[in-house]
Amino acid sequence: MALMIPPVKLKWLEHLNSSWITEDSESIATREGVSVLYSKLLANKEAVLLPQQVLCLKGPQLPDFERESLSSDEQEHYLDALLSSQLALAKMVCSDSPFAAALRKRVLVLQRIFYALSNKYHDKGKVKQQQHSPENNSGSADLHSVSERPRSSTDALIEMGVRTGLSLLFALLRQSWMMPPPPSPGGGPGGNINLCNDVIHTAIDVVSSLPPLSLANESKIPPMGLDCLAQVTTFLKGVTMPNSGADILGRRLASELLLGLASQRGSLRYLLEWIEMALAASAVVSTMEQNKVLQNQEGLIGYDCFMNILMQMRRSLGSSADRSQWREPTRTSDGLCSLYEASLCLFEEVCRMASDYSRTCVSPDSIQTGEAPVVSETCEVYVWGSNSSHQLVEGTQEKILQPKLAASFADAQTIEAGQYCTFVISSDGSVRACGKGSYGRLGLGDSNNQSTLKKLTFEPHRAIKKVSSSKGSDGHTLAFTTEGEVFSWGDGDYGKLGHGNSSTQKYPKLIQGPLQGKVRFHSVMLICAGN
Repeated sequence: MALMIPPVKLKWLEHLNSSWITEDSESIATREGVSVLYSKLLANKEAVLLPQQVLCLKGPQLPDFERESLSSDEQEHYLDALLSSQLALAKMVCSDSPFAAALRKRVLVLQRIFYALSNKYHDKGKVKQQQHSPENNSGSADLHSVSERPRSSTDALIEMGVRTGLSLLFALLRQSWMMPPPPSPGGGPGGNINLCNDVIHTAIDVVSSLPPLSLANESKIPPMGLDCLAQVTTFLKGVTMPNSGADILGRRLASELLLGLASQRGSLRYLLEWIEMALAASAVVSTMEQNKVLQNQEGLIGYDCFMNILMQMRRSLGSSADRSQWREPTRTSDGLCSLYEASLCLFEEVCRMASDYSRTCVSPDSIQTGEAPVVSETCEVYVWGSNSSHQLVEGTQEKILQPKLAASFADAQTIEAGQYCTFVISSDGSVRACGKGSYGRLGLGDSNNQSTLKKLTFEPHRAIKKVSSSKGSDGHTLAFTTEGEVFSWGDGDYGKLGHGNSSTQKYPKLIQGPLQGKVRFHSVMLICAGN
């Protein structure tokens, strides 16, 4: 059966195990049922067909028996080679018969069902991959529910060792911080405090060496790992407070480690938790200042550590982000910065990233007359294709074969691509155009090509919500205002502009007649320019 044509490559998907367990076993007994289940394997790409093998019909090289005399041993050798070749050919032909193909499909389906059953009932160690699904991964309550699920004895022993080890480590660190430092010849801090801080510093080095967002996909982290992260986070939050008993350096390192973990987990929840911790610690520092019990360098964090994480977040905004408005904390002479300023900078960055994301969720219909746009930040626009009339606002007129970032469209809310021309609606409802200008299709008052975006003039002044430009003939364009009015310009053949004539219109002109007075929510709701 190994020679069956075509061969397949098997790759079982863990998240489909439950569906295979529920399959009716009686359907496997029929050829039709097996065919349906085998098609399911192919559709889910758990069985991938490989290139069909070439049927080799070349037999052994035989001598010329009429001219050569062979010994009995040689004759026996050639006879065995001929029989082996015939046997291999017979196997290949039989393996491609309808019966062999049906049998092979049945075996593959049985293999898949056995794998699913084995994972659920006989291999408890792999069940945890299904237990930690995105739907159940919503909070600390999940960690408790995971611990109640069946586990193997090995998992239980490992978890017990990790939990007790963490508890012992946390207890020793607290005790070392609380104990008075032993006298040292140099008069510096004692060895116990240095040991505690070295432990946290080592953890910071490990987290910093990880690739970005290494802990972001929690579905790939075992439940015990998530539980350890929760314990470490809770301990570090307590350490960062000025009244925790830890020394100033220990509190600073704890806040840096917390920030590194929050950045690696890549979730809004953990970033906001760090901001909350920093503000709480800053509030305690402020109270200590009022009571005049504040120590030197209290409520600070390493400037370089914070900026490395902040710049990593800012790089995700892309090259079009306005760096002139980015806030940075004040750096002290010792290379530190205020926790309070750091929390404000981080919160501002989170808001900027949320705004950058929300821009993709805003419809142009939400822009209303006289109101500020919902989102006014810049965006990234990529262009490609023909640039023969500068319709892509690039320096040359060569074709752009791959998507290219175009800074000229950075403030666009809506973009309409016409025939050799482009229109851009900004957040304030203004319209700019570029590209081929024949027949006044750009609405700029002439028929010249425009290599850069230029603003159109609408009389009377209106805020534009949508633009539709024709993709054929000599080019004409319609503009829909926030008040429900319609402007048109460009080629006027066959009365396509709606002005009662066939003249070319080189400026945007308000369509009169039956559309006059048809304001928003009454008649005109959408426009579309044909050819």
